[in-house]
Amino acid sequence: MTRGRKKQENPETAARILNAAENHFAARGLAGTRTEQIAAAARVNKAMLFYYFKNKRQLHRAVLENLFRQFRSSVYSLRKKGDLPRKQLLDLAAGYFDFLAAHPNYPRLVQREAMEGAENFKWIVGEYFAPFHAEVIRTISSGIAARNIRKVDPEQTAFSISGMTMSYFAAARILSRMAKRDLLIPKAVAERRAALLEFLEHALMPQAELAR
Repeated sequence: MTRGRKKQENPETAARILNAAENHFAARGLAGTRTEQIAAAARVNKAMLFYYFKNKRQLHRAVLENLFRQFRSSVYSLRKKGDLPRKQLLDLAAGYFDFLAAHPNYPRLVQREAMEGAENFKWIVGEYFAPFHAEVIRTISSGIAARNIRKVDPEQTAFSISGMTMSYFAAARILSRMAKRDLLIPKAVAERRAALLEFLEHALMPQAELAR
């Protein structure tokens, strides 16, 4: 790219395109989304869209990379290395919850990638899911060794934490109908976060602490 073209780049325009593309890809998938729809939602013409992203597939990849960069920074943002393992684990769960709360398109985008078995899913798992899963297991194992977490199966517990956290957002529309209220408004999300962390805190306590 020439120096003159670099000067014309506008981060706000690129961000609008990414946001619009994320919404459309989450709703319709890669195959069902048209670049004209994304351009209209981002308030740019198609030429401008292709100036920033060469084609629809590259734009789709950029959406996923942008989302998962935020995933990585969010899930570890609350944890402090000096804390006891159970506190670190709760902070990992809270960071994951906060990421999901801030990115409502995430469950649908991930589910689409998983169902399609796309090449994208391999690097998502390798670069993001697997390291996070391994870190949760390592933290649980450290807590068990330090008698700060009761004896549990670390991997099964990691699966449970992931499932409890993700399922609330993935099934929010269904749960909202069951509860007859919007479970994605800030107050409801804050209540769910507090309840989830309280549940995990007590579920992981060693018997000696519960007996006090």
